[in-house]
Amino acid sequence: MKHKLIISSLLLAASVSLSAQKSATITIEADKGTQIIPKEIYGQFAEHLGTCIYGGLWVGEDSPIPNIKGYRTDVFNALKELQIPVLRWPGGCFADEYHWMDGIGPKEQRPKMVNNNWGGTIEDNSFGTHEFLNLCEMLGCEPYISGNVGSGTVEELAKWVEYMTSEGDSPMARLRRQNGRDKAWKVKYLGVGNESWGCGGSMRPEYYADLYRRYSTYCRNYDGNQLFKVASGASDYDYNWTKVLMDRVGGRMQGLSLHYYTVTGWSGSKGSATKFSNDDYYWALGKCREIEDVLKKHIAIMDEYDPKKHIALLLDEWGTWWDEEPGTISGHLFQQNTLRDAFVASLSLDIFHKYTNRLKMANIAQIVNVLQSMILTKDDKMVLTPTYYVFKMYNVHQDATYLPLELKCDTVDVRDNRKVPLVSATASKDKNGKIHISLSNVDVDNAQEVTVNLAGVDAKKATGEILTAKHITDCNTFENPDCVKPAAFKEVKISKGVMKLKLPAKSIVTLELQ
Repeated sequence: MKHKLIISSLLLAASVSLSAQKSATITIEADKGTQIIPKEIYGQFAEHLGTCIYGGLWVGEDSPIPNIKGYRTDVFNALKELQIPVLRWPGGCFADEYHWMDGIGPKEQRPKMVNNNWGGTIEDNSFGTHEFLNLCEMLGCEPYISGNVGSGTVEELAKWVEYMTSEGDSPMARLRRQNGRDKAWKVKYLGVGNESWGCGGSMRPEYYADLYRRYSTYCRNYDGNQLFKVASGASDYDYNWTKVLMDRVGGRMQGLSLHYYTVTGWSGSKGSATKFSNDDYYWALGKCREIEDVLKKHIAIMDEYDPKKHIALLLDEWGTWWDEEPGTISGHLFQQNTLRDAFVASLSLDIFHKYTNRLKMANIAQIVNVLQSMILTKDDKMVLTPTYYVFKMYNVHQDATYLPLELKCDTVDVRDNRKVPLVSATASKDKNGKIHISLSNVDVDNAQEVTVNLAGVDAKKATGEILTAKHITDCNTFENPDCVKPAAFKEVKISKGVMKLKLPAKSIVTLELQ
C-alpha cells in the first residue's frame, strides 16, 4: 500500500510538472521585411485631465518640486529616456472647449477656466501653447495639436496655426514675438477636432465632413511648415463614419483618426484596475486583441477609396480604461497600472506593427496620471508603471523594418466568444542590421518552451530583458515603486539557426540577436 502511494505521488508530480509547461513555435521570415514601423506608433497623449498636466508634466518654476523651467525634472527625465516620438495635446474632449488665446501671454494675466468635461476643475491656463511646444522641443518629439472645432471657429484655429508656424511679419507672428518666442515652431500634426461624433459636437459624419473641408481650407502652410491634417475619425466599430469621411473628404485629409479602448462598457462600473480575477484578465486581453479585426475593417474601407494608401490611419487614443482609484477625485480618471496593463500594451503593439502600411501613428491614453499612463505622480513622488517599461523595452522597434513571423501556440477561451493565443510576438531589424524580438507569455500559470526558427539569420547568442511579477495584479506604488520592473533575461540558447528559450508564466521579454 505504501509503495502504491509513493508511485501515485510520483505520477501526480509528473502530471503537474507537464501541465505547468507548454510549447510554442515561431518562424521569423527575416528576408521578407519591407514595412518600416513608424516611430509614431509609440506616440503619447497629454490631455488637460486630472493631474496629467498640472502636477504631472507641469508644476511651474516656483514649485518646491524640482523642475526644469516649470517641467517636473523627474517626469521630464523619464520621458526623455523613453524616446517619445510624438505628443498629442490639449485633448481629448478638452480640445473642443479650449481657446488657445487664453493660454498665451503673461501667466498672471491669463484667464481661468472651468474644465467642464473632467470634474469641473478650475485651471489657470499657465500651461499653454508656448509651454507645450517648448516641451516638445526639449523632448525632441513632434507636437500633435488637436484644434477646437466643437466650440471654436475657423478663424480661431487658422490664427492658431499662424501664431505657431508663421515666420513672416503677420499679425499672429508679431503677437508670438511679443510673448517671447521669435522663431516659429515646426508643427506637423494638426487634428481638426476630436471625437466630433460625441464630446466634440455630437455631429453626424456628413455634417462633420463638410465642416472639415471648411476648416482645412483655412489652416494654411506657412514658411515651409507642412501641416499633416487629421480628420476626427470613428470610435471603435463605427465603420459608417469612416466610409462617409473617405467618400466626402478624401484627399483633403492626410490622416484619419480612430479611437479604441479596452473597456468593459461606458455605463456603470468598468472594474477595478488592481482587483480582478484571472477571468477578468483574459477577457481584457481578448478585448485588446480585437483591435486587429477593427483595424482590418477600417483599413478595408479606406482601401476602397484610397488604394494607393495616401491617407494614413491614426489610432490617436487607445489603452485600458478602468474605474478610478478609490479616494481620488471623480472625473480625474486616475487609475493604477498592473502587469495586466503591460500585457495590453505589448499585445497591442505586436498587432500595430503588422498594419503600418496604413497605420502610421498610435497614441496611448495617457502619458501621466490618467488611464493607462506611463508615469504616476503624487506631490514630489513619482513611479514608473509596468506600461512604461513595456514601451521602453519595445522602443528598439521604432523606425525598424518589420519582420513577418508565423506563430503556433495554444489558445485559451474567454468570455464573449473570444480566443486568446497564449504567446504573442513581434520582430524587427533596425538600421544597423540588429534583429530584435519581443515575446509575451500571457499564461498566468504555465511557462512556455518557445522554439524560434531563424532561417537566414547569422546569430550566435541573444541578450535581453524580462518583465514579470509574482502576481498578475502587481503594480508599482509610491510605497513600493519597484515591484514590477525589468530584469536581465538569460534563459535563451541559439544553435544551428534555432533559438530556444523558456518564457516564465505571465512574462514579457525583448531580445537582441548577436
